[in-house]
This record gives sequence, structure tokens and C-alpha cells, in this order.
Amino acid sequence: MSDPTQPPANPTRNDPTSSTPASSDPTSSRPTGPSAPPAHEAPAAPSYPAAPSYQAPGGPEAPAYGQAPVYGQPAAYGQPPAYGQNPYGQQNPQDKYNVLSIISLVTSILLISVVGIITGHIALSQIKKTGEKGHGLALWGTILGYVGLVGGTILAITMIALVIAAASTGAGYYP
Repeated sequence: MSDPTQPPANPTRNDPTSSTPASSDPTSSRPTGPSAPPAHEAPAAPSYPAAPSYQAPGGPEAPAYGQAPVYGQPAAYGQPPAYGQNPYGQQNPQDKYNVLSIISLVTSILLISVVGIITGHIALSQIKKTGEKGHGLALWGTILGYVGLVGGTILAITMIALVIAAASTGAGYYP
């Protein structure tokens, strides 16, 4: 058997380290003669010491399946978390903000009042059912939406009145 880290022997190739004469293979890419570089062998695989065997820590045993953990101690693996804690650091549903309340506030600030009013009312309804955060955001989004709607209506009526007044007075340039 040969070394598995070495490539297989190919008798048709020119080998500068062999004592046999070089063949006249035109596809050979290895140089022949005294200018041939010395052949290098692959390094041997390093040997590592055996891994130490570890023993389980000498702590208290985990409670059997179905038993409640002792107060103040973490739950054992496979046990549900105790007393309202969420597993794996997940947020409580009450800790996140309602997305529609944020949309309501942003659209009302950007003077898209109708969208702010609608999303504000939907968000207030969802917050009442789910208990999420964002009641103040939804409320202010709805309030600003109504203020923007009333302000836009007053502005539109004023602009129409000014255009009618300017057209009826004949204020224009006549040569």
C-alpha cells in the first residue's frame, strides 16, 4: 500500500526522481535533467494528545418531569419556564408596540390625515384586545389626523373663497 496523502503513481509521466530514463511524452509538464527541482513530501499529520474526559458537575439534581421547580432556581431543561417568564429571551406580547399605532402617528405627522385617522382607530381597537403598547401613539395619531383634516378643510375653503373673490372683482390686467 502507498501513502494515502501522496498522489497515485502514474507510469506514463516523467518523474525526475526516478532512475529510469525520461520518456518522450510531449504532454509532460515536469522538467527533466539536472535543473529539475527536488521533490518535496507532504508533511506528516500532527499528533494531538487525547481529549480529557470530563465528569458532570456535582450540582443538585434536576427535578423530575412534571414537578415544579423550586422558587428562585432556574428551570431544568425541557421544563416550561416558571412564573410568567418567556423561554429563550422572547419578548412578552405586551412589550411590543402595535405597528398600526406607529403608522397612524407617522402618517398624521406627514399630513396624510385620512390614513392616520383610519389606522389610529384600528390600532386603538387592537390594543384594547391584545394589550400591546402604543395606546398613546395611536391616540395622538388619531388626534393629529383629525386636526390635519379640519385644518386642510379650512385651508381648502379659504383658497376657494379667495379664488372666487379675485375672479368676481375683475382684478386682472386689461390693456
